[in-house]
Amino acid sequence: MTPTPQREPAWRVASKCNNGSCVAVAALPDGRIGLRDTKDDNGPILSVDQDDWEYFLQRLKKA
Repeated sequence: MTPTPQREPAWRVASKCNNGSCVAVAALPDGRIGLRDTKDDNGPILSVDQDDWEYFLQRLKKA
């Protein structure tokens, strides 16, 4: 059996980010949402599950 190659996440950064100090967001292969610092592409990744991410986004919209 041939292992399925893992795809690199498609990291996105807000269009308003113009100074390089931003957060990049991506859907990870395991279904979680990854967040990382744009200043360090090889640095640590914080991951949250989809429900927590949706809750976070809803709270932002209410702020």
